[in-house]
Amino acid sequence: MPISKKNQLIGIDVGSHSIKIVEIQDTKKGMVLKNFGIIGLPQEAIVEGSIKEMEIVSAALKNLLKNLKIKNKNVATSISGYSVIVKKITVPKKERADLEQSIQGEAEQYIPFDISDVNLDFQILTPGKEEEEEQEEEEKEEFMDVLLVAAKKDIVEEYISLLHLSEINPLVLDIDAFALQNAFEISDHEQSGCHALVNIGAQQLTINVIDYGVSIFTRDSAYGGAQITSEIQKKLNISYQEAENIKLGAKPIENEKRPIIEDIFTTGVSNWCQEIKRALDFVRSTSPNIKIENILLSGGSSLMPGFSKYLGLETDLKVEMLDPFPNIEIREKTFDISYLKYMAPQAAVSIGLALRYIGDK
Repeated sequence: MPISKKNQLIGIDVGSHSIKIVEIQDTKKGMVLKNFGIIGLPQEAIVEGSIKEMEIVSAALKNLLKNLKIKNKNVATSISGYSVIVKKITVPKKERADLEQSIQGEAEQYIPFDISDVNLDFQILTPGKEEEEEQEEEEKEEFMDVLLVAAKKDIVEEYISLLHLSEINPLVLDIDAFALQNAFEISDHEQSGCHALVNIGAQQLTINVIDYGVSIFTRDSAYGGAQITSEIQKKLNISYQEAENIKLGAKPIENEKRPIIEDIFTTGVSNWCQEIKRALDFVRSTSPNIKIENILLSGGSSLMPGFSKYLGLETDLKVEMLDPFPNIEIREKTFDISYLKYMAPQAAVSIGLALRYIGDK
């Protein structure tokens, strides 16, 4: 059944490089894209997930909402980075109500922050197909798996303050990895099996490994396109914007400087690939029964020339771009289809957020 209009939320992905907004209308005939927009942010307005320039970011957000003529004030947004901890833990079997009473005590041994400084949430996990044998053993011992999520209160308060300052209502606060999973689940990509979702933005590399619809591993790392831009800026002694234009191919590279740029690109992409490979090797070592089928890329920096090919060679896995749009109706009178196709990798998190609704858990 379609969700009531009054329960639908606007998805707002506040990244360090830009803000993306998606509005999806859920109708009897299916999902329809009502709005999509993006606006850039100044360098260092947001650093490592922390909002450093609240007024500037709020002004950009309000401007984008105004330009898109969005009337719905109820929104879902997400956070990521060092301030968020996601961990699968095993606890004695108990009812959800009993777990709610004891989760703080269970969490203290896994959270590297003072427990009073974080907001906690959890989800009891249903095992994936490949974990059935392992689950049978757990049942004998009467244990269950729980996905524990903790977010530092100061970062949560920053994002809530941003949305209030922008005159909108934050009703769902998600994390990037799970928003990415939502986008994957409405895509045309194969849902069964195990898939590694990798989102690379300006300052953040997010990995979420999904096994038959269950998240079994997440990690946020401080890697992204901004590092390559900064290195170009430093090596060529030019402005950040000039370096960004070179990185994006919008500015020609002088022949004598080409080897420098190629070396920066190669080093940056190699670092990303090694970080992803380390994460996937860890998953394989801790879950030997699980076979990772492929890698699905998203995020603006995932479009870096040569990256997907190099990642495939390093991991020996098929690498594809995550396209979150196929099962959403896009009306050609409203949107430039070729533009949306180009923007699809950057839209994944915001689309995942727009799929949330009021009262969603």
